[in-house]
Amino acid sequence: MTLTRKPFILAPLLVLVYGVVHILDGLDGTYGPGLAWTAGHLAFLASLTLFAPLVLELARRAKSRRMAGAVAAFSLLGIAAGAAQFTIDLVVGFLAADRAEMGRLFDQVQAAPGAIPVIYIVVPTFFYVGLVILVAMEASAGRIRWWSPALVALGVVVVVVSRDLLVLSALLNLAGLAPLSREPTRAGAVPSARRTA
Repeated sequence: MTLTRKPFILAPLLVLVYGVVHILDGLDGTYGPGLAWTAGHLAFLASLTLFAPLVLELARRAKSRRMAGAVAAFSLLGIAAGAAQFTIDLVVGFLAADRAEMGRLFDQVQAAPGAIPVIYIVVPTFFYVGLVILVAMEASAGRIRWWSPALVALGVVVVVVSRDLLVLSALLNLAGLAPLSREPTRAGAVPSARRTA
């Protein structure tokens, strides 16, 4: 598997790691600060760094490079916002002695003009919307089955319903993105193993 195809497996796997650690972190009824908080957020940040080349690779494969490039740029904005959010979470986790202090530090950050829509609510969704569109473009080109973008979209929906469903979301994304880790073929192309002489 080449470097351009590894992110299709590794990125959702790292989200899965974050989801499991998030559950473990909350077993005592609170989330952070501590080792679990830090480890989980580092795993998610690592996944975002892999989703960036994944998005660019999907744009490179697309038939309509101009449209895909615009969607990729839109999605990368969301990745940047998500990375900013999780970096803030990590810093707050390091600085705070307990959950109450974390809450006070988060209040200070979120009080900054534009912080909530840009870092927490609106812009991060660009990543997920762009990802679903790019995967759907691969399906429309005939390179993957229709259920791949459907699974990725479902993975987005379930985590919107509840963050506690992040493990399920990661598994759905892994199932939807895994076919893209294979060598891409042109729509309608006959696999080499089935060609006749």
